[in-house]
Formats: sequence, C-alpha cells, structure tokens
Amino acid sequence: MNIIQLVILAIIEGLTEFLPVSSTGHMVITSSLMGISTDEFVKLFEIVIQLGAILAVVVLYFKRFVRSVDFYVKLVIGVLPAVVFGLLLKKHIDKLLESPLVVAIAFVVGGVILLFVDDWFNKPKVNEEKDINHITALKIGFFQCLAMVPGVSRSAASIVGGMSQKLSRTAAAEFSFFLAVPTMFGATLKDLWDFHKHNTLTGPELNHDIKYLLIGSVIAFIVALLAIKSFITFLEKKGFKLFGYYRIVAGIAIIVLYFTTNALHNA
Repeated sequence: MNIIQLVILAIIEGLTEFLPVSSTGHMVITSSLMGISTDEFVKLFEIVIQLGAILAVVVLYFKRFVRSVDFYVKLVIGVLPAVVFGLLLKKHIDKLLESPLVVAIAFVVGGVILLFVDDWFNKPKVNEEKDINHITALKIGFFQCLAMVPGVSRSAASIVGGMSQKLSRTAAAEFSFFLAVPTMFGATLKDLWDFHKHNTLTGPELNHDIKYLLIGSVIAFIVALLAIKSFITFLEKKGFKLFGYYRIVAGIAIIVLYFTTNALHNA
C-alpha cells in the first residue's frame, strides 16, 4: 500500500463510516480494485482508521459524553453482544473480509431493506438518547452484530435496529454513532494487540507502519467531522431511500464486475 492508496482509503472511511452503506465494504472493494493485498497490516489499517473516524463523534457530541453515568451504562449494554459474537466469530469474520462477492450481496440485500424502512417504522416515540432504556440499548446492540458480515454496515444495522424500537431517525442515527465509539475502540485495541504479538518488524519498517496508521486516522477523522452533520441533516429531510438505491446499484455493479473478471481470468 502506497501513500496515495492510503489517502483514498482514509477518505472513503471518513465519508462512509456513518452512512448506511458499509465503510468496511467500501474499503474491501476499493482495496480489491487497487490491487492491495489483504495482508495483516492492511486489515489492521482498515480497523484503526475506523477509530479515527469514530473519534469525530466524541468531538462533535462532547457534551453528551460528559452528561451522565447512565449514558455509559447504555453504551456498555449495547456493545456487549458485539464483544461476545466478535470473540466467538473473529476467524470467520476475517475470512469474509476477503470476499468482494459477500460484500456485494450484502449491499443489495441491505439496499432493499433501506427502500422500505422509512415506511415500516414511521411512528417513533423516542426522540432523544436520554429516553432510550437499557433493554432497548441491548436490542440495538444485537442488531449491530449483523454488521459483522462485511457490506451490511454497522451504521445501517444499528439505525434500523433503533427505528424498530420506536426511535426517530435522528435519535437512532445518533445512538448508532455513540455505540460505535466503544465498539470500534475495543476492536482497534484487540487488533493492535494481535498485530503486536505476531509482528516482528523493527526500526524503519515499524516506523513506516505507525506513520501510515497515524496519517490514515487523522484523514479519516477530519473527513468524518465534515460528514456527520451533513448526514443527520439529509436523514431528517430525505430518509433512507437514496442510500437504498445506491447500495443496490453498487452491489449489482460489483457482482457483474466480479464474475466478469473471474471469467476473463479463467478464459
């Protein structure tokens, strides 16, 4: 991975992390199109820069993070399912991350769901995070686990989960943002630790990897700062249908490209 590829991936992460289109899926597809090998560092990079984007939430919603202890209790409850299933299924998840076809299928299925979600859940009763109870937080946490399949989108899964529990679009989106902070922080720490245990790099090679992780995280953070508020504004006015159409078109295009490329290689 060179510096240009790094910048492209970081920008894509910052733009897509909070949209219901799957940032991981976009990075898997982009990496594949750019011919970046799916080695351990690339996988680590794609996780770490997600944390960079997630930290933008802490900056933009800082007052929410210092308002009450119950806020953190709900986040802990909401993240528990991801911790359990993540530890149990990590090897299987890593294999799925290498498959553009899995991403494409998830794009299409998720896109179809987003076409109808505004109509399915159109009578919200919860408009603010402070009104979310602990049981609801746990249920949203289980929905978030669907995003372990690359292409599903953590944002889409948790927002739809929130709306299914009577949250308004804005409340569901914001709680999805908040839930991402401990989820991605934990995932990043675990991946960094695993990489450290198996990594034998020293000196210039290690410095090179650290530099790439820092640059990618900073770029993703800055882009995410710009993207979050724009997404909330758009969501309040337009809903999810445009994202649904985008996912379906992108998924079909990837499937066609995947089988065309394989056919050419086998010819």
